[in-house]
Parts: sequence; structure tokens; C-alpha cells
Amino acid sequence: MILVGLTGGIGSGKSTVSSLLEGKGAVIIDADAIVREVQLPGSPVLSELAAKFGPEVLASDGSLDRQAVANIVFTDPDALKSLNAIVHPAVGKEMNRRLIEQRTTDHVVILDIPLLTENPREGLQGKIVVDVPVEVQVERLVRFRGFDETDARARISRQATREQRLATADFVIDNSGGLPELEPQVEKLWLWMRSLPQLPSDYEPITPTPDGGPKVPPTDS
Repeated sequence: MILVGLTGGIGSGKSTVSSLLEGKGAVIIDADAIVREVQLPGSPVLSELAAKFGPEVLASDGSLDRQAVANIVFTDPDALKSLNAIVHPAVGKEMNRRLIEQRTTDHVVILDIPLLTENPREGLQGKIVVDVPVEVQVERLVRFRGFDETDARARISRQATREQRLATADFVIDNSGGLPELEPQVEKLWLWMRSLPQLPSDYEPITPTPDGGPKVPPTDS
């Protein structure tokens, strides 16, 4: 198994890069997708969230009202810490389970974690950063995701800066253009990843601490 991390700021197009890599044969372990899975109706995590934050965080169908949670935690650091303490252990356990499934293969395994710079994970053989200028992030969030400009800039400001992400990158993808500019970079990235050494078959993933997993609620990729 070859293990790398993939990250990028909100509106960077990280999901597009992830999809292209999956098409080349990479195994994607998507932290945001796992967060959603562990919060499904009937899950222990959802029950804990409702007990902690009240029934107002549940939608009429019993699912998690992610915006209601966001409204609470984005302005209250203590509430965010409580949220992470509930969600992170479940997410970390599931990510590690999927890693262990792959460790005897020769697959390229990509941990897709939006806030990997803010919360580094040990044991990676490389870190990929999908990079775009801040103004491109804002424009995409407004045009494609319905944000108003003030909210878009506020979301961006809550994440690591562009400079902080780039400072820790082993491979940078410039996604400020379109697919014709992106695809050749992804091809080079794929060749680079395939050149990395295989991890030992008894590799043991390091379980992140409550402050070291993907921040939630996700939606910032």
C-alpha cells in the first residue's frame, strides 16, 4: 500500500482531483463521506449529538440538520470542541478500518481530508495540496454553490491560509484553470505516487486524537 493525503481549501476543486485519481485506480478514503456515514439516523453518533445540542439539530425526517449544527459550532469554540469529541473517534476508527483492509495490497490509497493542514496526520508518505487563489475560491463558491460573497470569505478565513497549505505540500496541483489544464497535472501526480515505496504489510495506522481528525461539519472541500 502507498498512502498519501489529499487536501485543499473550500472551493479548490479537491473533489474533482479525487475523482480523477479514483479513475486511475486510486482507493479514496473520503473523510467527509465517512463523517456523513457515522451521523446517519440510528447511529450512536447522531444520538450523542442530539443529546448534546438538543433536538433542534435533527431534521423532520430524523437526520442531522447539518446547517443547524454549523450555526451552533461556527461561533462557539467550546461547542465545536464538543462536536469533534463526539464525531472524531468514530470517524478515525472507520478510516483506520479501511486502511487496514488495504495494507496488504499494492494500491495507492488516498486520505481525502479537507483540513489536513490544520490537523496533520502522521504516517503519510506524501501530502497533495489542490491550490487556487483565494479570489478563485470566492468566485466558485458564489457561482456554483450559492454562497454570498461575505459568507464565502468567512468560510475561507476559518481554514488554513493558502500559504500554510503550500508550506507543507509534497505535490501541488494548480486547479485555477479547467480540465484541460488539470488532467496533465493529475497524470504527473499519479506517476509520482506510483513511484513511492510500498508500506510494510503490517503497517499500523495511527489513530488521530479528538483534535486531529477532520473538522466537522464538513462541506469545506
